[in-house]
Amino acid sequence: MRKVLVVDDDAHIRDVVCFALRREGFETVEAGDGRSAVTEFERNAPDLVILDILMPEADGLEVCRTLRADSNVPILFLSSKDAEVDRIVGLEVGGDDYITKPFSPRELAARVKAQFRRQDALASPAAEAVQFGPLQMNLAERTATINGAPLSLTRTEFGLLATLARHQGRVLDRDELASGAYPGHRVVSDRTIDSHVRRLRAKLREVGADLIQTVHGVGFRLAHP
Repeated sequence: MRKVLVVDDDAHIRDVVCFALRREGFETVEAGDGRSAVTEFERNAPDLVILDILMPEADGLEVCRTLRADSNVPILFLSSKDAEVDRIVGLEVGGDDYITKPFSPRELAARVKAQFRRQDALASPAAEAVQFGPLQMNLAERTATINGAPLSLTRTEFGLLATLARHQGRVLDRDELASGAYPGHRVVSDRTIDSHVRRLRAKLREVGADLIQTVHGVGFRLAHP
């Protein structure tokens, strides 16, 4: 049984979310503020985190940064902040998805299940290893290295990079990248894909691997510098 940590300072919202998840067979753990969220995460080692942004004792963005320092667990933001810039910031700090309030509990549960399907697909024994220049990826173990040095990627970033690596040299449009990073998932906006690609490209450049090429008006591909 997979465990989900639900973090929100509104007890009613926690009740609604937990009920919807338990109905789908998930175990739930709750936290009502940012500080207790980190404590419960360390205590329970959840498989996924649903995280509000506007909370006392550390907001959701700060909590996300803290968790991302040591973990690639999927993080879904659930927030009343619905401006495009808020969604982009949530993805920039390491979130894998962003859902605005008011929300549909059924849709939220569906997105949680989609995150786990992605996780299972990447962990499948049939998943292959791929290499492109200094980049090596083990899709079964969900690891990526540049010249042997490990890359720290979120699940979405790993999915995007794996999709590009599977189609080496071919230009992929944003819909194709979304299908690879979110298999069986909802349609995501071009801005969302661009935000994830920007963070992924920055991480690659930090280790001296400028491998993602933008083909203006079309999409992205892996290319040797």
